[in-house]
This record gives sequence, structure tokens and C-alpha cells, in this order.
Amino acid sequence: MRHQTAISDYLLESQLFLGRAVATMILVIVLIGILIVRLIDLQIVNHHHFSTRSQANQVQLQALPPTRGLIFDRNGEILAQNLPTFSLELIPDQIPDLDTTLHDLAALITLTESDLDRFHKQLNPSRGFRKIALRFRLTDEEVARFSVNRHRFPGVDVHARLTREYPKGELTSHVIGYVGRINVEELERIDPSDYSGTSHIGKTGIEKTYEDILHGDVGVQHVETNALGRTLQVLKQTAPTRGNHLHLTLDIHLQEDATTALGDFNGSVIALHIPSGGILAMVSKPTFDTNLFVNGIDHATYQALNTSADKPLFNRSLFGQYPPGSTIKPMVGLAGLQLGIIDSAQRHFCPGFFMLPGKDHKYRDWKKQGHAAVNLDAAITQSCDVYFYKLGLALGIDKMQDFLSGFGLGEPTGLDIVGEQSGLLPSRDWKRRVHNQPWFPGETLITAIGQGFMLTTPLQLARATAILAKRGEDVQPKIVRAIETPDHSRQETLMQPHHDQRVSATDKHWDEVIASMIHVVHGARGTARAIGVDAEYTIAGKTGTAQVFSIKQDEVYQPGEIVEKLRDHSLFIGFAPVDDPQIAVAVVVENGGSGSKVAAPIARRIMDRYLRNP
Repeated sequence: MRHQTAISDYLLESQLFLGRAVATMILVIVLIGILIVRLIDLQIVNHHHFSTRSQANQVQLQALPPTRGLIFDRNGEILAQNLPTFSLELIPDQIPDLDTTLHDLAALITLTESDLDRFHKQLNPSRGFRKIALRFRLTDEEVARFSVNRHRFPGVDVHARLTREYPKGELTSHVIGYVGRINVEELERIDPSDYSGTSHIGKTGIEKTYEDILHGDVGVQHVETNALGRTLQVLKQTAPTRGNHLHLTLDIHLQEDATTALGDFNGSVIALHIPSGGILAMVSKPTFDTNLFVNGIDHATYQALNTSADKPLFNRSLFGQYPPGSTIKPMVGLAGLQLGIIDSAQRHFCPGFFMLPGKDHKYRDWKKQGHAAVNLDAAITQSCDVYFYKLGLALGIDKMQDFLSGFGLGEPTGLDIVGEQSGLLPSRDWKRRVHNQPWFPGETLITAIGQGFMLTTPLQLARATAILAKRGEDVQPKIVRAIETPDHSRQETLMQPHHDQRVSATDKHWDEVIASMIHVVHGARGTARAIGVDAEYTIAGKTGTAQVFSIKQDEVYQPGEIVEKLRDHSLFIGFAPVDDPQIAVAVVVENGGSGSKVAAPIARRIMDRYLRNP
């Protein structure tokens, strides 16, 4: 059977081909139209926008952190400097998978839990473009190991940084303070443009008070980068401005001597240059190593410091508030003379206790058998409590509070370190306001010997001593002597001596009180006569012993039977040489007992060190 061949319909096929060709042509024209529109949009309409974005993929702006200013003591010894180190830094926005990156980095470089915790605390989605340091002080081996694997970690790089370092460590911890990582709260407070590229800020002490002076100004550079964000070349640069240097009044050798002199005791020693008010030494003990805090202290070490019963992080010089004890007796005596309450020659009998009229409570003297008949000179020289009980009662709390305020008690001294406490100079109004109670006569008695509600800081005692030495003229404590430009071309001196008269008294009364303080040290019956032996200069001083707790009426204080933490504080104030006062010293030794045996020898050592090697 023969097959029949189908005859093609050429007309239908031609129409079908033509339709397809037209459809294809229309599609091509539409696509070309879209392409032309897009090209117009890219090349003409949004040329500037996309050109900028394209260039940003190749050229980036990088902040250049300034070099922090140095800190020197009065003799030019460096107390705070900058050391070059390498740090591992990440830019979160440039990292595709942060968790994987951290895991892989841990295989190359040692990362502790503290490092990771600190890093995660710094993460902020709105600031993902900022560099965050993951590890500081990389070793040369770690730098080399990362460099070989650098291509695996976009957004991660090693940077050379200057790290703050404190050569004297524990000696200056409470004065210089320290810098630390900028935390979240500080990020909200500071101007980001001022700290772009900077990871540290002053936390305590001078580092915090003078942050704006030490920090400097941020610079910027335009850099060309590859697809991984690695810098190929610097195109343009505006250099950062270094921070200014600070020159202190502090003498680091005197600071070391004062620290050593405290021995195993906790407490504070302040040495003040009387003519200028400059702080020569400011010791708070126990202390700590500030270098531990610069790049983040580990949790265990911080907990040990923070929970220690000795409170090494607590600055006793500025924050410690202690009863001044008998150290204020010369000031109370001056008040009695100047206000006409007493005559310096008049004697009062001391049987070893004092009783208010109509009361049976005995306010005891430190000397159980009493001092017999004493005048003002003997009362200060031998530190007779009964004499000052009677004087305090005659003065009254209002007059006493008003006169003592002239010595700067009960108010901050204005030292250029933040956070100073004001102490407490109690008054009738204060007790009514705070305790909603009236003032009682017995409280006036114990205030007159520096006990009861009265509290002072060691720095306040040093200032009051300097005002005594200058016979009522104001002394403004200061620790930064001058600010120096980074190129050492100019210094701005900050020390401005004050000549305001804070305490008014006649020359005769000043002479009598200061003579009594001289007898404390150089007199045959002075409570601090041991430190006056063989002295090459004349010292005016006053010992003090401040009770930590009260004992019952008929009990006897036995230091050897009391746990150390409950023993009396030992205090001493003094200035020298009397004929040309140069140095005022205040010593507070916690639980040291007798001021004459513990605090006074420390003051003598400081005076010897300064006056023999000024």
C-alpha cells in the first residue's frame, strides 16, 4: 500500500512565523527600552548617588585616634605614658557571620571569656560600622598567625595602637586614676565624632577630671580598599592632634616614702605645699595596680578587689570621712581666744572627767587620773579633753560651727579630682533637718574634741593645717601644676595662690595657739615629743585619736583586747618649719591606736624627706 505525503500549508506557517517574529521584536524593543531607561537613570538621573556608592566600595574614611597626653610629676618623671601594642579589631557590619568568625578566630588567637564578654557588651546594631577591639596586646606570634589567615576574615584586622601604661602602678592609683574601655553609658554621653576611632576614656582620678585636656582631637584619612576591605593606599589624610601633657605638683619619691611609712596599716597621708596649695603626696592605702583596668580586668580579679574587706578601690584621701579627734583642738582653742570665751593663762582643773550640771553622766578624759590644773597651752600640749569639754560648752555649737567652717571643715576643698566628699561639720540646724531632733549639750562637748557627728577627710585636715600655718589665709589644694602643648612649646600654669582671709584672729592669739602646737612636738610633756627629738627644724603639730565605737560608762578601753578593726584611728596634723611654713601634713591611720605613737612618726618622716631634699 502506497504512503500518502501530507501537503504543507505554507500560508499558515508563514503567518505563524511572522507572529512569532513580531512578538520577539516587540520583546526585544521593550527590553532595550528598559535598558535605556535604566541607563538613563544610572548615568544621568542618579549619577551622583551611584557614583558616590561605587567610590565608597573602593574609598573609605577612617578615623585616626589622637595620642593621649602624658602625665608627669613635679620633677618630670612620667606617671602615665603610651606604649605601642597590637590589637585585634572587628567591624561588625563587614562580617557576614559573626559567630562563625569568632569561633574561627579562637582557633588562631587566645580568646578568654572576659574578651568575648567585653566584645559583646560593646556591640550596638546602630554603630556596627565602628571598630570594636576583641583582643589587646597580641603577641608577635599571634600577629603572624593571623596575618597568614587574614584573607579568611573580612572585617577583621590587626591594628597598631598605643595603650595607656602607668609605670608607678600602685603608687599613683588613687591620684592618676586610669583609662578604660568606653562603655555603653559613656557612648550615649560623649560626642561620637570626638571619640571616633578611640576605644578608651578616663574613668577615675586625673585621667577623668582632665579628659578633655588629655584626649586630643581625632584625625581622618581617605583610603583605597580592595573587595575584602583591606587598605591598599592612603589617598588623603588629616592628622590627629595629640592631647596636652599634664605636669603635677606631686612628688613621686615623697609619695613612695609616704606609702612605705604607712607600713601594714590602712589609711591616708596628705602632704601639702603651703605657699601654693600644691599636693606633694596623696596616699590612700591599700591600693591596686591601675594597669589591670586599662584593657579590661578579668572578672575574678575585679571581684577580689571589689569584695575585699580592706577596700583597695576606695580612695580614703578624698572619700574617707573620719572623726578628726583632738586634731581640731588648736582651732577650737583659737575660737575661744578670739571670741573672748577664755583667757590663755586661765587654768581649769581636770579630774579625768566632766559632768554637765544636774547630770550624772561622766564625759571622760583620755587620761584616767586627769591633768590637774591646765591652761590653754597645757590643754593643747597634753591634749586635755576636759578643758575642751568646758570650752565647747561655753562656746556653744553655733559659734563653734561657724568658726571651724573658716578652716574649710564640712565642705569640699575644691581639689581638681572629681568625687571629693564634704565631710560633716554638725550644727543645730543640720541635726533638725537630717534627724528631726534637737541639739543636746552633750553633743556640743564631744564635738569640741572632734568626735560625735563630726567627720573630715584627710585632705580637709591637711588644708585646715595649712590655713593654720598661714594664720587664716586661704589655701586652695591643687594637683595639676601646668598644661603643656604636645610639642613642648608652651606651658600654661594653673597654680594661682589665694590670699583671701578665711579665719580672722589677732596676731597674739595666732602666736599662742601655734606656740602650743610647737610644744606638742618639742615640749617636755607634748604628746608628740618623740618626733621632735633631733629635729633640724621646728614643727607645729597636734596628735589625735578617734574612737571607732563607744564604750560603756564604767568600762576601760583596752586596745590589746579589742579586734583590730574596732581599735581607735590614729591621727596627726602638723606643719614645718614654723618660721617659714612650707609643708603641711595630715596622717590618718585606720585602727592604728595612739596618734603620738603611729601617725606622728609618719608625718616626721615625710617632713624630713621634703625639707632635707626640697
